[in-house]
Amino acid sequence: MTHLAPVAEASLPAPIVPFAANPAPAIVVVAEALQPNLAQGLRIEALRLRREMEHAFGGSDATGAWDWKLAYEAGEVALILFLRKFGRALLARAGSPAALLPILAKVAGLLPTHTRRSEEMERFQQFSTPLPMGIAALTAAQITPRDLVLEPSAGTGLLAILAEIAGGGLALNELADTRADLLRLLFPGRPVTTFDAAQIDDHLDVSSSPSVILMNPPFSAQANVDGRSTEATARHLRSALARLVPGGRLVAITGAGFAPDAPAWAETFGRLTETAHLIFTGAVSGAAFAKHGTSFETRISVFDKCRGGEPGGITADLHQPTSPDVAHLMSRVTAEVPPRLELDPAVTVSLGHTSLFPGSPAPTTRKPVSRSRATSAAQPAKPDTPIEAEELDYALRDAAEDEDATRLSDAIYETFRLQAIEIPGAAQHPTKLVQSAAMASVAPPKPSYRPKLPATILRDGLLSDAQLETVIYTGEAHGAYLAGSWTVDETGDMVSAAPEDAADAVRFRRGFFLGDGTGAGKGRQSAGILLDNWCQGRRKALWISKSDKLLEDAQRDWSALGQERLLVTPLSRFAQGREIPLTEGILFTTYATLRSEERGAKKSRVDQIVDWLGADFDGVILFDESHAMANAAGGKGERGDTMASQQGRAGLRLQHKLPNARVVYVSATGATTVHNLAYAQRLGLWGGEDFPFQTRSEFVEAIEAGGVAAMEVLARDLRALGLYTARSLSYDGVEYEMLEHALSPSSAAFTMPMPGLRHHSQQPDRGVGCGEHFWRERHVEPSGEIRRAVSLRVCQAAFLWPFAHLDEDPHANSIHRCRSGCGSRGGHPDRLDG
Repeated sequence: MTHLAPVAEASLPAPIVPFAANPAPAIVVVAEALQPNLAQGLRIEALRLRREMEHAFGGSDATGAWDWKLAYEAGEVALILFLRKFGRALLARAGSPAALLPILAKVAGLLPTHTRRSEEMERFQQFSTPLPMGIAALTAAQITPRDLVLEPSAGTGLLAILAEIAGGGLALNELADTRADLLRLLFPGRPVTTFDAAQIDDHLDVSSSPSVILMNPPFSAQANVDGRSTEATARHLRSALARLVPGGRLVAITGAGFAPDAPAWAETFGRLTETAHLIFTGAVSGAAFAKHGTSFETRISVFDKCRGGEPGGITADLHQPTSPDVAHLMSRVTAEVPPRLELDPAVTVSLGHTSLFPGSPAPTTRKPVSRSRATSAAQPAKPDTPIEAEELDYALRDAAEDEDATRLSDAIYETFRLQAIEIPGAAQHPTKLVQSAAMASVAPPKPSYRPKLPATILRDGLLSDAQLETVIYTGEAHGAYLAGSWTVDETGDMVSAAPEDAADAVRFRRGFFLGDGTGAGKGRQSAGILLDNWCQGRRKALWISKSDKLLEDAQRDWSALGQERLLVTPLSRFAQGREIPLTEGILFTTYATLRSEERGAKKSRVDQIVDWLGADFDGVILFDESHAMANAAGGKGERGDTMASQQGRAGLRLQHKLPNARVVYVSATGATTVHNLAYAQRLGLWGGEDFPFQTRSEFVEAIEAGGVAAMEVLARDLRALGLYTARSLSYDGVEYEMLEHALSPSSAAFTMPMPGLRHHSQQPDRGVGCGEHFWRERHVEPSGEIRRAVSLRVCQAAFLWPFAHLDEDPHANSIHRCRSGCGSRGGHPDRLDG
């Protein structure tokens, strides 16, 4: 007995170790160990998470030292630490939350999937918001530094950290003790309460006045109540809306079934919208929450609280299908969620945070109006106060400085610097720029135009000196008109010379061509040109680009200058043939949309745009990726005459019908051939006073005859006229290292014969081009493995080119056999079946 006692004692299970009284510090320790892996893009496996938990808690989950709910929360805290360290930089670089979505989705995917649940997790439905869904909610909330953001069911803080990096102040509430302790550790100095969120308005101090509420409430669980209640979500929403300040915004993540068009919830939404507008609702498939342990379909709903006397209602589109993923839901949020309402100055929260984008406007960009469903999503943001702009101050260089600025070296490219002007206080471009020697050999003319821009543009370096030069010379070019008077027919296709005193004669305003290469910031410069005109009072503009996916880029560049990104509104929101109800804004469309012709009673897209802009429109038309209008006038190809492209013709019609518009062409590759420059009529390359070409055909013939030299002279002359600029990133300082891959003898034996395969297979005097012949001719006896591999490739090469030497067996499913007798078989000529 005494000999067996130690053995029996050792075989007993380890004693159960209870959770620490406060496991939050240990969870943070685990998160700090995991965060570097996220920063390096390394996947965190469940085994690694288990080891860190055992180390921090001093025991295993089998002994009860911790459970997997705490482990998953440690992973979520690691995400929060990652976002606190890198979030603001990532968001600033991306330019918008929408652009950040794929990046953070990859980071969140590095953590283990939640596959185990605890009793507490089940009882209180503690499914934290996945990071991609949080980004979608953040986009809908449109948080700014003036906002106090309340999260009534804050969980581990995944929504709160997103609000923090967007610049908002925080007020957090969480009923669960461990999670509340985590919030106090992760957000020191922020108020953290532990009330039942279903009665949050009754418990919070009267001084707490949130202007934004982000919430992911339990779908059917209630505090201190056993069982499930279908009214749980509604109670949370009602209490939160009661606490929200008038004009504030509430973004809620709920079950997909909690929708206003669901019969079970019609009455509930009727009560909710007595004091608020439901401006957006969109469901997403269960894949959105799969990483966090549930496949329940969810939805995002956005409410704007009414101001005094304003009736509420439902203006959201209720007929959209469930989004298959968060990316699709995000695209809907970006396109459909309107700007924020104007907050009452008496309740506007000023928290003293710095904005992610210096100079960004207040969160109050819409006047409270009684909105109809047709106009709620259509109206863009309207600044609550006029933009405070001032003329850009710059000095002209004297003649001696001009001569020094144009002095050349023997290099093909010269370092770019301002040649005719100097802008005090302007930031240098972040990366060194160069321009061709031909472009650098001439200085642009001394301008007189003074852009009007917000002071933050210069003070915070939102545009570099090189980019500001573009804004200046674009305005200078737009101040003049091309020579001659013209008449335009009703279609916009025919333009004819006319006497100056003709009743219907028009003059075309001169344009500008921005030809910078990648890295010079063409999008930011385009936004700067638009902002200058916006500050001058021209509150309508047209931005045309190659793809509708570039809408987010346009909104990013516009918001990077401190402006409301939703002012950039897609034309696709308005059906063809219908009136565009915008009173102001930047209309974004694509060349493919622009070419849509008239359809029955529906006007063409060009006419729809012209009707919105007005025949006397003098604002900006931005042709981004303008080379998409190539072949606008047709030409001669290798097989004869070619028809004009529909996109090019549509672009010309737009320019013809709006002669007073300020046209900007933007492309790093303006044209592949000279005749493709037909779309750039506003440069005055022919039929004017600046160049000796009376017609476009004369221009094309002369430049093609002159070759590359003539093209360089043309670019130089356009630069000398102040109509063109083309800078590129410098390769100065870029280092190259030769990487040598040493071949082993077997690799060399396998690789060296390859260049002769095609030649061998196409020789008619070599039989069938068989691989066995290939080796015999070279008197080589390779190993069996190499012989089979190379012989197979020789036969495959033979099957790919001359098929005359192959026998087709009609009973072998179009399989070809080599007649040489080696037995090699080739697949159908369109495949390599081996």
